Amino acid sequence: MEGKRRRNQIIGDVVGVLLTIVLFVIPFYFMFVQSIKTKKESNRLSMAWPSEIHFENYVEVFKKANLLTAFKNSAILTLFTVLGLIVTGAMAGYVIQRRRDKVTTAIQSVIMLGLMIPASILPTIRMLQAMHIYKTMFSMVMIEIALQTPFTIMLYRGFMSSIPVDLEEAASIDGCNRWQIFQKVIFPLLKPIQATIIILVGVQTFNDFTNPLYFLPGASNATVQLTLYNFKGQASNSYNLLFADIIMITVPMLILFLFFNKRIVAGMVAGAVKG
Repeated sequence: MEGKRRRNQIIGDVVGVLLTIVLFVIPFYFMFVQSIKTKKESNRLSMAWPSEIHFENYVEVFKKANLLTAFKNSAILTLFTVLGLIVTGAMAGYVIQRRRDKVTTAIQSVIMLGLMIPASILPTIRMLQAMHIYKTMFSMVMIEIALQTPFTIMLYRGFMSSIPVDLEEAASIDGCNRWQIFQKVIFPLLKPIQATIIILVGVQTFNDFTNPLYFLPGASNATVQLTLYNFKGQASNSYNLLFADIIMITVPMLILFLFFNKRIVAGMVAGAVKG
């Protein structure tokens, strides 16, 4: 019985590895191979290794697509979005988890509706124009925070349920007020879920395409995902350059995700038992 279970486990691992290769490794290999070919070779879209390797395609894309500015814009957007969500999401999740009155329950229901209701593009643009903050990084950060607040609060609230209330009661007896309890007792215990939120929200914001397209137009405001959209018109027949652009904007977040993969899983599971 034990041998059969072990054999089934090995078969499952092999199938999982093969599926990973088919779904992720092969497409990435295909893109990389096209990115180091000449224009003529890449237009055939074959899996064959090129006769000559042309890494200068990456240099050309970096210059033409203005990736330095794009990476700077994406980094600023991602950094301030993550920081804003960590602060506001942690405080909101703490209050919603600990308070059980009808007002808090109603507020939680409204916030969770944000997971299902999409953003209204035109009304939001008109509101930003009326406030004279349209096409600014500040408005884009606020939009990203607003759109990802429900998901962030949901993760924080689930993790908060695994933190014993006894810790707060002990701190209260020692003379801490509500803010000190949160700052000195609760917030330091949120590191596992914070790592999860940093990666998930960071990857989502960095890879966001539609929201910067609508709310942050302009060549000087372009994020890394918009460079692909803008660059496609300039090099629609140069697949080697297009795939080089894709590789350059994909690799940073891929490395980050692989590096923090275990922390993401740990943070997601941490509050699952009592959540």
